[in-house]
Amino acid sequence: MNIVIQFVDKACIQSIVPLLCELDSSIPESVIQARLVDMLAHGYECVGLFDGEHLVGICGVWVLYKYYVGKHLELDNVFIKPEYRGQGLSAQLNEWLLALAESKGCEAIELNCYVDNALAKQFWSQNGFDLIGLHYQKK
Repeated sequence: MNIVIQFVDKACIQSIVPLLCELDSSIPESVIQARLVDMLAHGYECVGLFDGEHLVGICGVWVLYKYYVGKHLELDNVFIKPEYRGQGLSAQLNEWLLALAESKGCEAIELNCYVDNALAKQFWSQNGFDLIGLHYQKK
């Protein structure tokens, strides 16, 4: 398999919407599209995993600054299509993201992971990520 990992061109950024819908079907597509426009205006970028011309995985990234960690790469909505899972792509993406963080002068990488996503929690733990807190939300 010849997967290429690279940034999704902003001119084609809407190509990530079907994968975001697959990741979380509870959010209407129109809402995802509108939020994506706002996110792009605030520094959001998306890394894509491409099998030829086909987008088969995504990972949103932001460079953020927080007092407890400094400059860091924040990962957002990591998703690989089910038929591409179990082939080592997550590990390849992880290596690519580490290199990206280093190239941007980041001190760390952070992400949120849903509490009921056991496979993702296991993956991140096995790849050197430490659980340092809980993410709370109130609407």
